Amino acid sequence: MQVPPQGRTVFRLEVDPRSVAFVFAAIVGAWLFFQLRAVVLLLVVALVLVGTFNPVIEWMERRGIKRIPALALLFVALLLVSSLLIFLTVPPLIEQLAQLVRDAPRHREQAIGFLQQRDLTAPLARALQNAGLEAWFARTETALMGYWPRAVTGLGWAVTTFFLSFYLLADGKRSQGVIYAIVPWRFHMRLARILQNLETIVGGYVRGQLVTSAALGSFTFVLLVVCKVPGALSLALFAALAGVIPLVGALLAATPAVLAALPRGVPVSLTVLVALFVYQEVENRFFVPRIYASVLRLSPTTVVLALLAGGTLLGPLGALLALPITAGLQMMLAELRVEMPGDDSEDHPGIARDATREAAYERLSTGATAPEAGEIARNLAREGRDEDEEAERAADDRDRDDEAEVEPTGREACDRDPDADDEVVVSEDEAAFHRRANEAVLAHDRG
Repeated sequence: MQVPPQGRTVFRLEVDPRSVAFVFAAIVGAWLFFQLRAVVLLLVVALVLVGTFNPVIEWMERRGIKRIPALALLFVALLLVSSLLIFLTVPPLIEQLAQLVRDAPRHREQAIGFLQQRDLTAPLARALQNAGLEAWFARTETALMGYWPRAVTGLGWAVTTFFLSFYLLADGKRSQGVIYAIVPWRFHMRLARILQNLETIVGGYVRGQLVTSAALGSFTFVLLVVCKVPGALSLALFAALAGVIPLVGALLAATPAVLAALPRGVPVSLTVLVALFVYQEVENRFFVPRIYASVLRLSPTTVVLALLAGGTLLGPLGALLALPITAGLQMMLAELRVEMPGDDSEDHPGIARDATREAAYERLSTGATAPEAGEIARNLAREGRDEDEEAERAADDRDRDDEAEVEPTGREACDRDPDADDEVVVSEDEAAFHRRANEAVLAHDRG
């Protein structure tokens, strides 16, 4: 063996083949994700729809309706609701647009006369008078015709996503069985809790969407009725549908509302525009952060940043999916117990409860198939969630009782023996639970 000369430092670089394979797999995975990003996005939307519809299907199953007939009933109900919304919104909007085109010259003259009344807006009146109205309509028609292929493509993706979600719902147990067969056994309980919490997150997100959409639709209806704008109901329904998209929902609803208000005069149209703009700002700054912070357990700052990031990356669809994805990632970090650099705390009671449930799962799932093991894990996760919620309610009740208690004063304080110890009564179940908790915490620390 050759010895290096003294005074010279030799560096040896050793490359682990597993590290090379991991880096190569990460690069290939990133490339595949980029190439299939549209399919991945479609799958994410389909899973959101699954989380939305699955509680309804399970509610029907608990009332004696089998899964496939329940899916059929849900499909028919969604079809009827969609048809009713289209019937109430699309024909009136098309009629109002056609009426606007017919009355465009008259509206133009009204706008010019209104702008000429003030010196500040007189240049705008001359610009509007010199603008070629026919050329503007021709350019608008060309632009709208150019969007038709994109609209047809988007409709095809939407239909595909809708049917994919129904296929996943129809074959839910088998799909979950495949997931449990892929995931290692020791992570089954965590997987069950993650899937259960994802369903809760989607349900909370849908409730938040219903609240914001109903608020925007109601505000638009009241505003248009007060301004005596025709077609207030159809425009309010369109506003409620547009309100599903965060950040820009009210602005999308403002376009047909302002156009419908033009026959009432330019001041009425400006009033509608300003009112909807102010409502959008109030909703984005106050309502949305607080509503979604409560239902998704996200801070208002996180809600605003997630919406901005999603809208910047993927536009309206990104803003629509930003909140459930952010809440899901936060929940997964908590369930997988990923240690954050600045967080040195440990949830010892939570670790003990998880260890107890994982031990019960190990005992009950011995010899079970993947779908059966998934059903066992799901039932244990549901029971654990109910127990945790009951424990939280009991803790809240104890806190309220402690706050309501009054310290002994006067003769009661004098009669009380200061050297006497308070008697603590612990039941056998509580003692056994604490023993298991201590054993689980010690095993976690040793691991």
